Amino acid sequence: MPSIYQGDRGAGPEPTVICLHASGGSGAQWKALADKLRHDFQVLTPDLHGHGSAPSWLGMPADIVAADTARISRLAAQVEGRVHLVGHSYGGAIALRVARHRPRSVESVVVYEPVTLRLLFDYNRKHRAAAEVAEVASDIGRALSGGDYELAARRFVDYWSGAGQWARLSPERQVAMALRMPVIQAQFTSLFHDSVRRAGYASVSMPVLYLAGRDTRASTRRIAELLTYTLPDVELETLDGMGHLGPVTHAEPIAQRIADFVRRQTAPRLPDRKAA
Repeated sequence: MPSIYQGDRGAGPEPTVICLHASGGSGAQWKALADKLRHDFQVLTPDLHGHGSAPSWLGMPADIVAADTARISRLAAQVEGRVHLVGHSYGGAIALRVARHRPRSVESVVVYEPVTLRLLFDYNRKHRAAAEVAEVASDIGRALSGGDYELAARRFVDYWSGAGQWARLSPERQVAMALRMPVIQAQFTSLFHDSVRRAGYASVSMPVLYLAGRDTRASTRRIAELLTYTLPDVELETLDGMGHLGPVTHAEPIAQRIADFVRRQTAPRLPDRKAA
């Protein structure tokens, strides 16, 4: 079950925001955003397969993206009223897929560097943007095949966070990340072979706020170029001083930017109140 943040608006259904975390994390990464929105929205922060309190992933690696999409789509279907989706990295890729599945119930989408990796290989698999992420996935696979979960986790963390960031994690965090590497490898496999091609994102017709860090990787920079060209109603904002983990390293400013956007989508129906 997702964590649920609610305020005290009284009777009647609240607009709902569903926030999806990045690989290796949990719904707890969205606490700053939930604190800003909970007085006017119901905020759901579910864990994805193999993370936090979510079910373990026991299926085929290539099927995990579809399974996470189905799970979040079911959650959205249970919500009374319209839904706003928020997603970071892997969670962003799932948010866009859910928006495709439930266009009538999704009001808006906010993504921070969604890793729709299939787009890179369809565009040019020999380009640096595709080659670097394929190399990371290959290194992780070799490490896991050899039973070295720590090496796999170090490669993953240092790619997305920057060289040397693995060494800065606490021992407890390192252990937790290492144990999640098999499901993260499944996510790589599933994203590489995703059935949704670039043209498929043209059906995401609701307003989309696309956030990206200026100091990000070539892979996510190219994905931003491809997706923002395809999405019909998209607002791209590139943020100085941030990398791929912006929602974690700069939680407060990212939360404020997302909250402002979501409030703007509901402005005709919702009083603009600030969170306590």
